[in-house]
Amino acid sequence: MPAFRFIHAADLHLDTPFAGMSGLPDRLRRHLQESTFAALGDLVDLAISSEVDFVVVSGDVYDASESSLRAQLRLQEAWNTLACANIPVYVIHGNHDPLSSSRLRLSLPRNVTVFGGSRPESATAVRRTDGQPVAVVSGISYPTAAVTENTALLFRRDRASPLYHIALLHANVDGQEGHDAYSPCSLKDLRASGYDYWALGHIHKRQILSESPWVVYPGNLQGRSLKETGPKGCYLVEVDDNGETSLHFRELDHVRWAELSIPIGELATEEAWKERVEERLEEVRIDLSGKTGVVRFTFTGRGPLHALLQNGRGGHDLLAELQRRETGRLDADASLPLHSVVWPVGFKAKTGPDIDRGRLAEEDSFLGELLRLTDRALSSGDLRDELVDTALTPLMDNRHLRELLKSLGPGEHRELIEQAGALAASFLLEEDMRGGSD
Repeated sequence: MPAFRFIHAADLHLDTPFAGMSGLPDRLRRHLQESTFAALGDLVDLAISSEVDFVVVSGDVYDASESSLRAQLRLQEAWNTLACANIPVYVIHGNHDPLSSSRLRLSLPRNVTVFGGSRPESATAVRRTDGQPVAVVSGISYPTAAVTENTALLFRRDRASPLYHIALLHANVDGQEGHDAYSPCSLKDLRASGYDYWALGHIHKRQILSESPWVVYPGNLQGRSLKETGPKGCYLVEVDDNGETSLHFRELDHVRWAELSIPIGELATEEAWKERVEERLEEVRIDLSGKTGVVRFTFTGRGPLHALLQNGRGGHDLLAELQRRETGRLDADASLPLHSVVWPVGFKAKTGPDIDRGRLAEEDSFLGELLRLTDRALSSGDLRDELVDTALTPLMDNRHLRELLKSLGPGEHRELIEQAGALAASFLLEEDMRGGSD
């Protein structure tokens, strides 16, 4: 088998609008909105500099079915650049950009193959240096936005071919939580197909589900929210002449989203709290050298600052001040590189009062029973979901809230229980203190 190399990318989501980001300076907002295109540009540069034989893209090239003309022109430009370098591109479309999309149809350069949506289609990829066939690349696009059948079962290896087999599929393998169950399939289904490499898309978290065969989610090129933290990019895949495969992750994101946790147990004063937040921002600025940071702080643990954080006023004021400083840095120097900017987007308080919770949970009191109920709910998924559903039922009459609440997963339910328990305990303790002082 001839050795070759290719790039596996997915979920480009070109022209993501980044809606809901309030308070951003105009220059930073433009940078954020340009980030998906910048990541695409770096993907093209990587393909050329690494001298890959081809590129595969596993769905959701565009962020929306009615993709902008700008997004299509920028993609056409990227594919043309790869065409000039004689690098083929094999593409499928996913639930965000199905074949039925009502967008303008720009012509694709000769190096791009888009697989259809009725059944898996195949093409033979060749090595660029000598034109020798190296792989059978197969894929199936989404004809419409919602594909609920198991399309993985349609893939079958050509047993007569000695070439390496790659399958492109936009799917949810083994029902991963927090993602639509589109093209649902199991790892067992993929292993039974006989393919050497499953180039997956749809799940934005980078994952290698199997190495025999390779079943791989590269994640998206550019994080788009606080649900998509950490490095983002693609896999550079090398296959040697024995068919042995090695994967190398390459970062391509220009904006890095991060969740930062700060325990409050050792922070006795507001000044210590402010200084710790500022220190963490500077640490991120150094760590993310070369990238823009968008961060949210989550305060955890128990301590004297719990009441300040729970009422939200102190956090709101400090957040506004930190954002004002970053805006001032940008306004003061138009040449300031945006990769030196770390934008604090929010604060979350998951703290508790500075109390002996274990002792209070043993008391024969209303507070003790509340704490015991909270603990039971956190350890029992059924009780947790029942409490959350009961509490949120009055909100279900609102259509927009109903859709939002239905999207909450077990992690969000657990967080709601923790926050509700902490707030209720704080309220009861404050009431006891008021009663004791009367």
